[in-house]
Parts: sequence; structure tokens; C-alpha cells
Amino acid sequence: MVNGTIGVLALQGAFQKHIEALHALGRKTQQVRCHEELKRCVALIIPGGESTTMTRLLQAGRLTNSIKTFATKHPVMGTCAGMILMSSATDEKKVEPLHIMDFQVQRNIYGTQRESFTANLNLHIKAEEPPFCGIFIRAPGATKLNRRITVLAEYQERPVLIAQDHHLAASFHPELTADNRIHRYWLSLFDEDAGKESTHFKNYASVAKP
Repeated sequence: MVNGTIGVLALQGAFQKHIEALHALGRKTQQVRCHEELKRCVALIIPGGESTTMTRLLQAGRLTNSIKTFATKHPVMGTCAGMILMSSATDEKKVEPLHIMDFQVQRNIYGTQRESFTANLNLHIKAEEPPFCGIFIRAPGATKLNRRITVLAEYQERPVLIAQDHHLAASFHPELTADNRIHRYWLSLFDEDAGKESTHFKNYASVAKP
């Protein structure tokens, strides 16, 4: 799969920041609010937001099953609420997991909005690179991982960035920084051009503060 349009679920949450991150990497994007828009995409990002609200909007727009089917053949990346939706099970009954990756998740595991924080994360992606500034806002946490899951970053010994095949899920918000390594790495999992670039990881020196 080479280049192609990257979809960003645009029902609710910080989808625009993901679009800006992808444009900075020279990628074409599509805001996804319906099945027809999803069909134009080769991959999908599910952004942060409010997971119970996103569940209701997915159901109302008849997108739940469309995304589940899409994910069987196409890469998906989820951040914060997107991570919750990508899980196989969650502690919130009002959230309908999409079963894209095989892990369980707990909402707000690091506390409330007032307890949001940043942390330097060591990424297990490329040796000898600087820490990544992770921005955690009412962040979820993975509580049980299937053996197919690869842990790419941890905070306080808890997985906060995980991969399974060409899918990626993060507890934090990489789109809120100018550091494009995580978006670039996800693209490299399925995109030949990004794979050629994946050893460079440019622009990680400039990190936006929340």
C-alpha cells in the first residue's frame, strides 16, 4: 500500500490536529463522517474526544460495523478515546469497543481533567532517540494485553503506546505536539514510502507545550 488518502474520524474530538500532523508529513486526508467517506481511505485515525459520545455518534451514523469491517483489511490508529474504542473490552458499559486490537482498557486511569500531565516517554521504535513528550488528558490505560500486542512505550510501568500488526493505539495525544515520530511510525507499518523514511524521524526536536 503506497500513500493514498488517510481518513480521520471527524464526529467529535481533536480530529483537526491529526489532519494537521498528516499534512505536515505530506499526506492527503479525508474527514470521515459516513461510510462513503470511509471507502475513499486506505487507513483511519480515531482521535481523542469523549468515548461514550463517540460511541453514540458511531451508532447514529451507522459507522460502527463499517469501521470494524474496514479494520480487518486496513490500518487504524487511535489516540486517547480512540484507544478506548479500538480495544476488545472496557470498564465503561456505555462504550461499545470496536475489537480492532486485542487488549482491555480502563477509562481515566490517570485521573480527571485537572490531573492531566505531560511525561517524557522512551519510544521502543528506534534506538538512541530523544524521549517523546506525551500529553495525557483524562487518559485511558491498557490493563490486559494479548500476546499479539507489542508495547512501544510505557509510563509508570503501564503500556501507553501499543501496536498489533498495522494498528496502533496511544493513551496520550501525539497530535498535540510538533513531534511527528508516532504518526510517521504508524504510516511506516503499511506505507512503502513512509517505511523508507522511518529511520529518519525528522522534526522531533520541536515539541509543542500543552
